[in-house]
Amino acid sequence: MTLPDPGSIAPPLELIDALARDAVVALPEPFRKAATLVVLRVEDFAPDEIQEAMGCDSPYDLTGLYEGVPLTEKSVSDQPEQPDVIWLFRKPILEEWIDRGDVSLADLVTHVMIHELAHHFGWSDEDIARVDPWWE
Repeated sequence: MTLPDPGSIAPPLELIDALARDAVVALPEPFRKAATLVVLRVEDFAPDEIQEAMGCDSPYDLTGLYEGVPLTEKSVSDQPEQPDVIWLFRKPILEEWIDRGDVSLADLVTHVMIHELAHHFGWSDEDIARVDPWWE
């Protein structure tokens, strides 16, 4: 898939979704399979209620969000109330991509996706660095 240049038309939601799914496919096992069970939602911005709950001053403050119970806190006896969800917010991601100017869009989306998956898996910063070398 050819990625657009930052100066061209803004990449659509579908591209951010595809890049995030590519990041999941690139995960080592056993994380890959577990990550595919997390629902992925890509929106332009976080809904107002999420922005308020997170204390965002601007809709551009939040590039991603994990909603759920980390695997390290789940029990087999728990009744799931709703699926775990990772939200990615296109416009804040694109703003960061343009502002940085030193990373590819694919790398940035991967980084945000891995960061949100870290909440799901209960990873430390060291764990994240092993999966996403961009952190180093």
